Amino acid sequence: MRAVVYDAPFKVTVRPVPKPKILHPDDIIVKVTTTCICGSDLHMYEGRTAAESGIVFGHENMGLVDEVGSGVTLLKKGDRVVMPFNVACGRCLNCEEGKSAFCTHVNPGFVMPMGKYVAMGPYPGGQAEFVRVPFADFNALKLPSGTEHEEDFALLADIFPTGWHGVQLSGFRPGESIVVFGAGPVGLMAAYSAVLRGASEVYVVDRVPERLAKAKEIGCTPIDFSASDPVGQILKLRNGRVINLVPVGYQATTSDGKTEQPNVILEGLIRVVRPTGGLGIPGLYVPSDPGAPDSASAKGYISFPFGKLFEKGLTLGTGQCNVKTYNRYLRDLIIAGKAKPSFVVSHNLSLDEASDAYNKFDKRIDGYTKVLLHP
Repeated sequence: MRAVVYDAPFKVTVRPVPKPKILHPDDIIVKVTTTCICGSDLHMYEGRTAAESGIVFGHENMGLVDEVGSGVTLLKKGDRVVMPFNVACGRCLNCEEGKSAFCTHVNPGFVMPMGKYVAMGPYPGGQAEFVRVPFADFNALKLPSGTEHEEDFALLADIFPTGWHGVQLSGFRPGESIVVFGAGPVGLMAAYSAVLRGASEVYVVDRVPERLAKAKEIGCTPIDFSASDPVGQILKLRNGRVINLVPVGYQATTSDGKTEQPNVILEGLIRVVRPTGGLGIPGLYVPSDPGAPDSASAKGYISFPFGKLFEKGLTLGTGQCNVKTYNRYLRDLIIAGKAKPSFVVSHNLSLDEASDAYNKFDKRIDGYTKVLLHP
């Protein structure tokens, strides 16, 4: 089969690899119909995660069940399914408590296997014609048959639940105001989730015009941080009233967009959030990053004003999204016509165009924001 294979930093190719096989009675093989390129894939693509040459990329996958292991009871061949980006067993303590992102069976001792990408554990990815899904009864979410909502359902693998999770981490309550720093796909999903959940005001901070336009399109107030201090802009719009709650993204930059400054958003959050408010941080702050701008952040150490955090009595929520906690309900919002997260999708391409798509997405050119690949 064909698959997107990592060769070296800034180089992936589409080439033949062995088709996956059933290795355990709980496995299924899925014929992939849609797989997404995620901002987290770029961390691997740029050589920032110690990814090894030869691995197959792709952690946002959906398709049709092609083969079923003897131990699978809830699925059958031909079922349309979408899988969470973080593989989980469904049986360990954390999975039983709804914390599937922290499955201790897939990640024993929770030593994150960054060579394979933290979300994927030891499993090959799904930017391919077929993908093996372990613990399939738990991981694969059934979808209505046919092709309706294909773009929307594909986003249930990661960015829609992750955006929702960011709002949840912040402690948000309907009627409150919220600001989202970073309007990439996950940031836009966080803003969209806040709108769906009844936020009174949603501010979205970024410097890319296309992203800010998307934020305005869904009823949010765009804040261009390249124009001036975003915290100052927000406080001016609110007549000095501080904001309530704040989700956040990753790989922050200075106002010119040229220099990474990992702590700049955290500092801004603490300034703008109201006393006793909450910060939700679903962005991937990796434990080690050889591409980080300084030796401290390369080891996962980021400085921020903890004293001010304490003074204001703020709460801090972090961690990858427990996709299984949310995806069933978000699926039903899509089916009911209450949610259409595919507004973030910029390109639908064939799998064979993946190499060019990675290059353009990494350089943020030609409007590449959220790319869907179809084998």
